Amino acid sequence: MLGARPLFGVAVTAVAICTGGLAYRGGRPSPPVVKPTLVTAPVAHDPDDPAIWIDAAEPSRSLVIGTDKDADGALFAFDLSGRVVKTVPRLKRPNNVDVEYGLMLGGRAVDIAVVTERLGDTIRVFSVPALQPIDGGGIPVFVGETRRAPMGIALYKRPSDGAIFAIVGRKTGPTRGYLWQYRLEDDGAGRVRAVKVRAFGAWSGKGEIEAIAVDDAAGSVYYSDEWIGIREYRADPDEADADGEVALFGTDGFAGDREGISIYARDDGTGYILVSDQQADRFQVFAREHTRGPPHDHPRLAVVNVSAHESDGSEVASAPLGSAFPAGLFVAMSTDRSFQLYSWPEIAAYIPPHVVAIRQAGAYPPGTFQTR
Repeated sequence: MLGARPLFGVAVTAVAICTGGLAYRGGRPSPPVVKPTLVTAPVAHDPDDPAIWIDAAEPSRSLVIGTDKDADGALFAFDLSGRVVKTVPRLKRPNNVDVEYGLMLGGRAVDIAVVTERLGDTIRVFSVPALQPIDGGGIPVFVGETRRAPMGIALYKRPSDGAIFAIVGRKTGPTRGYLWQYRLEDDGAGRVRAVKVRAFGAWSGKGEIEAIAVDDAAGSVYYSDEWIGIREYRADPDEADADGEVALFGTDGFAGDREGISIYARDDGTGYILVSDQQADRFQVFAREHTRGPPHDHPRLAVVNVSAHESDGSEVASAPLGSAFPAGLFVAMSTDRSFQLYSWPEIAAYIPPHVVAIRQAGAYPPGTFQTR
């Protein structure tokens, strides 16, 4: 999810040309590995996916919320120094987590974190920042299906009416309707219930689908068909042709699985889609805005090497988060049982000003890009 809080774009001043999917400066390759600003305290088992909750009143008190994937797993909240400030234990293999702002419960707006609980065939909903359960013990998903085991999740807040939806993926599923979308709402007693509104999304039948991200402002949901590419659909289930695929991109240039997806958004509709090239320890960066189509495309702009090892999940915030991350924050899971926190300019230094770079390379003519 993104777009629920005001976003403050960060100007990127590094001059680079993107050639062959690699970031260059001054005509020379730039292969250095970007180091994190800090690393969180380690979790007990296997970290999987982070989310960032932004405290609108005091951004320096924002939280990184991450999962520890195990049969006796947990949900962790870290402050911006990497210290654990809250733990929700005894979750049944929690996979992915996302946050959204302002779900109406009992007449008040509540910020929420929603987690997939794979071994429970449920999603769990917690208030933020307290991480108190508000779901009555868990909400079953993929009911009636022989293949359930929820993994990926992304939340979407519809700008037109503030309705909040959870888009949930699973360990395996059909080649059509792999994802189910649920509207989250008050059950009348101040707890969250989920009402299925659609099944959508193609799957190649190869690998699996785990990473999901939603761009609220653009109305797009992206997910990684791990061995094929990144697929884009409309996030609003009521939109015309909502079940039609908008784009398939990132189909080449990956060393292994396409994993965690995060979206860096500017208020003007521009920005970046970052996708983990898991086995290569790098993130491939695509333009947030798409080319005219059909078919649409999100051109690759750069490849950024990071020290996070085999990252399975990521998140990014373009808002300034106090003195620790005054120009934004990028978070990536690493197999050393930690989440790595990067100051956004350290990542952005290897991303060229994308419209200029692509026009210089001759890949797309002037006027190609449009916002949505």
